[in-house]
Amino acid sequence: QEFVTVLVRDPRTQKEDSWHSYIDYEIFIHTNSMCFTRKTSCVRRRFREFVWLRQRLQSNAVLIQLPELPSKTPFFNMNNPHHVDHRRQGLQEFLEKILQDTLLLSDSRLHLFLQTQLSPEDMEACVSGQTKYSVADAIHEFASLNRRFPIEHDERKKGKTDAVSDSESSSSGLRPSDDSISCGSKASPASEES
Repeated sequence: QEFVTVLVRDPRTQKEDSWHSYIDYEIFIHTNSMCFTRKTSCVRRRFREFVWLRQRLQSNAVLIQLPELPSKTPFFNMNNPHHVDHRRQGLQEFLEKILQDTLLLSDSRLHLFLQTQLSPEDMEACVSGQTKYSVADAIHEFASLNRRFPIEHDERKKGKTDAVSDSESSSSGLRPSDDSISCGSKASPASEES
């Protein structure tokens, strides 16, 4: 039976400049679903990118009522652990509900959001065919740049297929409950809004 496990965790404060900071969250995906190019992935996203994703998904799936994001309150305090965790839980619930809808799972933006570190502008360009790389290329490239197990790269050179690498990745100790797994990815460009 197909499954998709998504975890939103590890909120971190990132500095945009000397005056502005924001919090981003690690999104960890573990799945055996045929809809996903990679079976495990890990990216960091900020609240503003979730807002962008919801708007794009809603514009492409007009008849579906998308779940709400946690409200963007003017009283949100990034130094308050309760506020940060409440938002983290809301973002996870949002993704869990979206990943249950087969129509939404067919949207390339969702896959780029979950499995690459591309900015919203770059995701739009990729989906609309304005880049030299396809959606699958972008996901594979991001995965190869962030590979934790260098042996996979050597095995791929020997002629192993991507499917073998995927199965090795998911059997090499990556478990959704393993909190020691870390993305190590940088946050999206600072030119975006909070």
